[in-house]
Amino acid sequence: MSDVHLGTPGCKAAYLLDFLRHYESEFLYLVGDILDGWALRSRFYWHQSHNDVIQKVLRRARKGTHVTYIPGNHDEMARQFCGLHFGDVAICEDAVHTLVDGRRLWVVHGDLADGVIRHAKWLAHVGDTLYTWLLWLNRHLNWLRAKLGLRYWSLSQYLKYRVKNAVSFVSDFEHVLVREARRRGFDGVVCGHIHKAQVDTVDGLLYCNSGDWVESLTALVETLEGQLQIVTWQEIRTPGAGAPGWQEAEIESAQTQPQAVFDTFAQ
Repeated sequence: MSDVHLGTPGCKAAYLLDFLRHYESEFLYLVGDILDGWALRSRFYWHQSHNDVIQKVLRRARKGTHVTYIPGNHDEMARQFCGLHFGDVAICEDAVHTLVDGRRLWVVHGDLADGVIRHAKWLAHVGDTLYTWLLWLNRHLNWLRAKLGLRYWSLSQYLKYRVKNAVSFVSDFEHVLVREARRRGFDGVVCGHIHKAQVDTVDGLLYCNSGDWVESLTALVETLEGQLQIVTWQEIRTPGAGAPGWQEAEIESAQTQPQAVFDTFAQ
């Protein structure tokens, strides 16, 4: 999963927590923008459900799940910790996942294929501000839709993928990542960054995007048979479930190593 954006009002942490309650896995890849350092620098926002997600992930790691955290552009300050472990969570620049059938996938956030992030970061911050406003509007719109008995609908996604330049950017993004995956000798790529969940063949290689937990509420899963699927989780299936409590080992871990990451974002 990717693009959770913990630390923002738009993060659907309660939905993600419910998803994690229903799905167990041997491997769990956090593919960037899990924490939103950009937002936390300008305005501190942290709901209890954001804590609950972190607790759940730490518990998974403690109980044997191989958890890998690959920082993205919004949590880029965590990249200085690549190669280290925090609470049994490995922090890496990228990773390799081998499917049941033996194919090797390159796992990376994907911002390296975004020319705006690499060459005009100020423009990325302007775009992020506009995007945050759209998400605010989207929350109020969906509050009204819920009152009318209608399903969740993403205004920002609707606008984004109706704009010709945005569609062209997504296509270029896919091709750049696939070319780099081929150059590195992989059979495909798993990424996030653009908030568009997808499993497809691009230029002869497998392209997988896990989407996000702000708009589409999606995750990429590999089944026991080796099939890759996008799971959409737009309703809470265990309403009223209690939040997980801290375990002793997790308390110690949260009070020591992970605190360094939060301190870095605050600087």
